[in-house]
Amino acid sequence: MAPPSSRYLLLVSALGVFALDPFTEGQENSTLIFTKENTIRNCSCPADIRDCDYSLANLICSCKTVLPYAVEQTSYSGHLTIWFTDTSALGRLLNFTLVQDLKLSLCSSHTLPTEYLAVCGLRRLRVNTEARRPFTEQSLLIRSGENGHSTGASVSLHKSWRTCMFISFLDMALFNRDSSLKSYSIDNVSSIASDFPDFFYFKTFPMPSNKRYVVTVIY
Repeated sequence: MAPPSSRYLLLVSALGVFALDPFTEGQENSTLIFTKENTIRNCSCPADIRDCDYSLANLICSCKTVLPYAVEQTSYSGHLTIWFTDTSALGRLLNFTLVQDLKLSLCSSHTLPTEYLAVCGLRRLRVNTEARRPFTEQSLLIRSGENGHSTGASVSLHKSWRTCMFISFLDMALFNRDSSLKSYSIDNVSSIASDFPDFFYFKTFPMPSNKRYVVTVIY
């Protein structure tokens, strides 16, 4: 008997996602953004899609193409998943973006450089290296919910990142390692450029000097 075609397997996977509708009814769609071949696809998905399965995402989700240099800073109040293959496109998508629940999936076997991304208002981070170690996902809780957050303050989601008092710096080299995610936080930071000289390239971002921040470094 001939093996099933890839089109047949894709259809079966799609039907499996649609079968979840009774259980996901009433839940908000999640946002999936993926970069591939110099294009960016912004998708709204009714259910979780297997990491780096581009064909299934295009079939199940409602997606639109965004030009790389037309990406605008925005905020995400729900779940945001990004599939990426390099840090340059990821930086354009994420730097100083407000997002509370973030999942990053590396969809290539490339070794990533030690570069930092800055994310505002991050509560939970999940990372997956599908191309390197399939089915290995790590999760890190930076801050808990509104009624029990560890920092004693809350983040008001707003389209302007200037309202953000919680900034997380992600070391992208963490995708090269097998070790568990780690983090440390410093409260009452008045100047990121002065207190964190390793992040000198963020001086180009006009951060207000009259605010104090909680800075978390994830590595």
